[in-house]
Amino acid sequence: MPTVTTDGVDIYYERRGSGPRLVFLNGSGGTIEGSALLLSLFEGSFDLLAHDNRGLGRSSPSAGPYGMAACASDALAVMDAVGWANACVLGVSFGGMVAQELAVSAPERVVRLALLCTSPGGEGGASYPLHELEGLSDAEVASVRPRLLDTRFDDEWLAGHPHDRRLVEMMADRSAAIGPDVRRGRHQQFEARRTHDVWDRLPRVTCPTLVACGRFDGIAPPANSAAIASRITGAELRTYEGGHAFLAQDPRAAADVVAFLSDPGSAGPV
Repeated sequence: MPTVTTDGVDIYYERRGSGPRLVFLNGSGGTIEGSALLLSLFEGSFDLLAHDNRGLGRSSPSAGPYGMAACASDALAVMDAVGWANACVLGVSFGGMVAQELAVSAPERVVRLALLCTSPGGEGGASYPLHELEGLSDAEVASVRPRLLDTRFDDEWLAGHPHDRRLVEMMADRSAAIGPDVRRGRHQQFEARRTHDVWDRLPRVTCPTLVACGRFDGIAPPANSAAIASRITGAELRTYEGGHAFLAQDPRAAADVVAFLSDPGSAGPV
């Protein structure tokens, strides 16, 4: 089982596919195993490197609280483990926060950067405080979650849009299936999100950057993506017809992200 130890934590990772080198950074609670469909959008076009965040999946727990700097360090440790001096980086939601931290702290390691449904923190705007959901009952969470995923998702909308209804059901099933260890790991991620703030440091990003968002995202509002793009020289902002899961809702989105990251200037094979 491929792992690398950093800061006393064993980080599990997988490498698959061929093409430009791409580091994939997952969202809150996401694991390699649970994100198979999402990873499949990219593994056919890239030499894809993904890892389980500390405390989740097959990575070991973190002894205590941590911040985005530790998550960025984990990603760099995985790159070092496979001998990558640099790579394209794709971050989704929480992973987008990690990707921003990585790109401002080690810009020489990032060839191209794609930031999806995420937020910069600070004056640029924070994502929805998911830690507040931990204090709600299961029924309250079930009521709130659909509108966080997509602000249009009320009962009437879901009744008339079976694809979106299945998306909500899939997310609910995934959340209901988690055990206490995963809850602990996810709680630590939620705490890391609370202090995420790269707003003042975003101008340090020097690579070509794509910022993409869903028009109806209730977790990472489109205004937050616009704020990110405004701070990075030459950044491209694209808005899609969907919410936090716009990659699954708008058929243009994944193809656009792949095309951006596959640019001839992207990192080639080692």
